[in-house]
Amino acid sequence: MISQGGVVREETISFQPISKPAISIWFLALIVVIPTFMEILDSTIVNVALRQIAGGLQAAANDSQWTVTSYLAANATILPISGWISERLGRRNYFLLSIGLFTLCSALCGLSTNLGQLIFFRVVQGLAGGGLQPSSQGILFDIFPKQKQGMAMTIFGVAALIAPILGPTLGGYLTDSYSWRYIFYINVPVGIASLVACFIYLRDPEYLQKEHAEIKKHPSPFDTMGLILLSITMTCWEVVMSKGQQWDWFGDPFWRVQGLMALFIVALGALIYRERRFSYPILNFKPLGDKNFLVSSIIIFMGCAVLYASGIIFPTLLESLMGYNATNAGLVMSPSGIFAILTMVGAGFAMSRQIDTRLLIGLGLAVMAIGCFWAAKLNLEGSPLSFVWPRIVITMGISLLFAPINVAAFYYIPVELRASAIGLFALLRNEGGSWGTSTIQTIQDRREQFHALRVNEYLDNFNPAVVSYLNQMTSYYRGANYGPVLSKEMAWQSLSNFRTQQADGLANFDCFWVMGVVALILIPGIFFMKRAVSEKGVRMSAD
Repeated sequence: MISQGGVVREETISFQPISKPAISIWFLALIVVIPTFMEILDSTIVNVALRQIAGGLQAAANDSQWTVTSYLAANATILPISGWISERLGRRNYFLLSIGLFTLCSALCGLSTNLGQLIFFRVVQGLAGGGLQPSSQGILFDIFPKQKQGMAMTIFGVAALIAPILGPTLGGYLTDSYSWRYIFYINVPVGIASLVACFIYLRDPEYLQKEHAEIKKHPSPFDTMGLILLSITMTCWEVVMSKGQQWDWFGDPFWRVQGLMALFIVALGALIYRERRFSYPILNFKPLGDKNFLVSSIIIFMGCAVLYASGIIFPTLLESLMGYNATNAGLVMSPSGIFAILTMVGAGFAMSRQIDTRLLIGLGLAVMAIGCFWAAKLNLEGSPLSFVWPRIVITMGISLLFAPINVAAFYYIPVELRASAIGLFALLRNEGGSWGTSTIQTIQDRREQFHALRVNEYLDNFNPAVVSYLNQMTSYYRGANYGPVLSKEMAWQSLSNFRTQQADGLANFDCFWVMGVVALILIPGIFFMKRAVSEKGVRMSAD
């Protein structure tokens, strides 16, 4: 297995397995991407089963949300320090450990008998899964030559983008057809197969082995304070993102949000101060000094926020307001996954033709904005196809920029900082999704209140349309033998329900306008980036 920084000019880096034949880099790419796919899938697949989990474990519905929050907090804590751990354990050992522990905890999550057990195993699962994304991305960077790294990031993008798209659909199907426990059991056979394949075929390259041996000879002091500050920072962030809307954000009368945000700011400031001055930091902020990496981090953070936010809004529209069941809503959402794969393949081919990654990133943001504005023009009377195509366009946009932005972000990062940069970039990508989900739910709630008040302005006895509607509904209910008084009350209730439905719909469509504006604002960022293209004459191999 090749390290994150294995890009070397005019020389060959090769695996040194013992008595094993040469292995195709495509096969290696497959076996290292599958665990990452499962880990990212687990960040979204649980969301649709929270009510079933609460009922099955005899817990409060709100408490079941902690199964998601605990996983994300643990995952976010381990992601930025995965490079540090990899250097100490060896990347192959760390990758195998992560796969094995993630698979074991998936089985234990499915076997949990109470909510406390499930939350504990989700924490350990998140800690184990946090090492999979950076490790697999680093392997892909190393086993593919630099002129083919666009294709390598395309392969990684399939896992990173398709998993959250398929997560809710697959989770809904498993929960409805079998049990919520199967959303965890599904990881077990896949994890075992991946663990065996990676154990047999992956090896650390010579330079990584030398680096690991050097660290063992001259061990550096452990950054205990840095780890504590990082854990506090990420835990506060995840709890606020998950519970902020439920606790009314800064209007929380119990000061939970205010206290957590104050602690987050203090811990983050102390973490930055500590890590910039400590000789052996557990979280290295130096990659942010590279202009390409900094701008790419901002774009991927906001881009994933739009992707995850749209993944929340579309099911809400289809299931809550338009009466679709989970299966039909999944059928509307699923075609975007096919087009995402095709788009990423096209982006990988374009980069192999030495097209500037900045052009592809800008085009992807523009396509994403078009899809959002298209969705904003819909209404609740639309057909299924009218929702399929805007979703496809939005997903194509993020798919078009995903591989190029990964190439551009790490293009100028020195070899010695590559591990830290990959972990930090993965953290920002994941946290963008968390932030986008929380923010869009808040915007939707505020806009629903606004539209409900505006619609109310026209709902009175002086509006002929309202009077006509109430008379028709009263006659309908009286014909169903509800009596004159009850029929009139039910007519008014019907009008109230209709008002709520329309206000909710308008609020959701407003969210697409916000997402479209965000995508447009990001486009000028590409002008602050340096040129990054796939180069020829740079050879690497994983023979």
